[in-house]
Amino acid sequence: MALFFSGCVVYSFYPLYTKDDLFPNELLTGEWFQDDDGSSWSFQHPNIGKKELGVIDSTSYFLVVTDKDSLISKFDVNIVKLGGHYFLDFYLDDFLGNSELTLADFHIVPVHTFAKLTVKKDTLHINWFDQDWLENLIEKNKIRIHHENNGDYILLTAKPHELQKFVTKYVNSEEAFKDGMDAVLIRK
Repeated sequence: MALFFSGCVVYSFYPLYTKDDLFPNELLTGEWFQDDDGSSWSFQHPNIGKKELGVIDSTSYFLVVTDKDSLISKFDVNIVKLGGHYFLDFYLDDFLGNSELTLADFHIVPVHTFAKLTVKKDTLHINWFDQDWLENLIEKNKIRIHHENNGDYILLTAKPHELQKFVTKYVNSEEAFKDGMDAVLIRK
């Protein structure tokens, strides 16, 4: 979970996609490794429903990220193609999965984050939009997008259609990704 709590990504209450935007694919399936930090990323298609074993949802992924200290983060990931570019939507899976809940668990609100995806042979380059860049645009009234700002974080509250316009408008902006989180994953 610490992967996304660094403050360098854009948070959204709604997903970047609607069900109609999803398509069957194998772009991410398998084991990927991030050499610079030693983490492994395992993307697998989930079963549809818990009772229907063998029926696979090939439009979405279940992601398990294991860092160098063996800490595990789990996400639901969906891929969407907009304006000729791929984007990933990450959503924390099972954030209240512990059988023994703590007071802190009740203060976790799951959000979506999304990133631009570039696929080249056996390499994935994932770039998240930068939170500071977004904040600067909003403060200077250079962008209009539904959001809430609590002084620490901006939470986009725009619906998928508005979010899609936002990401396609800024997909080629170097500033949008300059200080955002990124990951280069290699299939091994």
